[in-house]
Amino acid sequence: MRTRHRVDTSTRFDPAAALPEHRRIERVDLEPVPATVTDTVEVGREPYIAGPRLAEAVNVAVALGRPLLLQGDPGAGKTRLAHAVAYALGLPLEEMYVKSTTRAQDLLYSYDAVRRLYDAQLPAGTAGDPRNVGDYVRLGPLGRAIARAEQGRRSVLLIDEIDKADIDFPNDLLRELDQLAFDVAEQPGRRHAVPENRPDLRPIIFVTNNEERVLPSAFLRRCVFHFVEFPRDVGLLDEILAAHDVPEAALREGAIDVLVRLRSLNLTKRPGLSELLDWVGYLRAVQTPVVELDLLPYIGALLKVRSDVALAETMPAPSAASPSGRVVGERLPRGLPGGDGG
Repeated sequence: MRTRHRVDTSTRFDPAAALPEHRRIERVDLEPVPATVTDTVEVGREPYIAGPRLAEAVNVAVALGRPLLLQGDPGAGKTRLAHAVAYALGLPLEEMYVKSTTRAQDLLYSYDAVRRLYDAQLPAGTAGDPRNVGDYVRLGPLGRAIARAEQGRRSVLLIDEIDKADIDFPNDLLRELDQLAFDVAEQPGRRHAVPENRPDLRPIIFVTNNEERVLPSAFLRRCVFHFVEFPRDVGLLDEILAAHDVPEAALREGAIDVLVRLRSLNLTKRPGLSELLDWVGYLRAVQTPVVELDLLPYIGALLKVRSDVALAETMPAPSAASPSGRVVGERLPRGLPGGDGG
């Protein structure tokens, strides 16, 4: 059976595993990809809380060798999951932040024909040798991950916001995602491929999608899917803030209360986890009293649309039950379905 379609459960992501605060991980920007680990960088632990359904989706994708397609509101924690998994498994993380001009080939490699032509016009010995085509080929994130697998090492790959690219972008990746192999057209005979007998070396691929455009069915068929919902459990929100170094319980409670009440409004863009972390981080930095949170200080960190700000200013104040006006757990009881990850 081909490596690409072999189920392999030898690698599993355990979100409850105890991890060091820092670890050294292989550098990803070396060209060409070295045969052994020659350089490492120190990486800090990613404070990510993954619920059981999200962790299950990660492990299904890893076992099947399929990309994990993550959808959900912006700021729900889709992008950071790749960082958390890479850190937990001690693997290098390759990243591709998609733009409107990004081509599928950019993930595999780039060929600098202009520089080669320029070097050919210079006196011999003063620049690169245009006869060496490989000197003008540079692997992209997926290309390096495949080349690293050839050397016996696994990688994590993040393709972030795939819906920003042209509609042909996902379709142009179908063959490479199926075979985990590619040829360099400008250098005949050069081919990179994950070894067919080593499914444990397949890159662990995360693809995020903010649903700005519909993805092709053929691409969706090749993915494992998970929708990252905003946590409905305020206890989980509290854990997330605590994991991001917010030790003050009263501040966490007050900030969560404001966020929950804002998200109950008919907003154009509801604030998510990213906005919450930014807001609370600044509140701590300037030592804002908890009793002032209902005045919505620094609201621009939470709300990004003028009409939403105007609507928030009409939001009634809560009753007096806690520093923020109520017992936090009352509005969203623990255990509602759908809250998973952050």
